[in-house]
Amino acid sequence: MSKAAAVQLDLRGTPCPLNFIRSKLALEKLAPGAWLHVDLDAGEPEEMVASGLREAGHHVELERLEPGWVRLLICHGG
Repeated sequence: MSKAAAVQLDLRGTPCPLNFIRSKLALEKLAPGAWLHVDLDAGEPEEMVASGLREAGHHVELERLEPGWVRLLICHGG
C-alpha cells in the first residue's frame, strides 16, 4: 500500500476542533484508499484528530518530525 499523499494539509497552529474538521472535510473529498498527510502540533491536537479519525473508520499512522509537531498519515476508509 503506497502512502503517497493525494492531499497534504499544514494545520500547525490551528486550534481544536477546527483542525479535526478541516482534516475530515479533506478526507471526504478523497477516494477510498487515498492518503492524506496532516501536519499538526504535538500533544492534544494530534491525539484529538487521530482518535476522531480512527473512530470515523480511517487508518491513522503517526510520524514524529521536529520537536513540537507531528505528521498524521491517514488512509481514507481504513
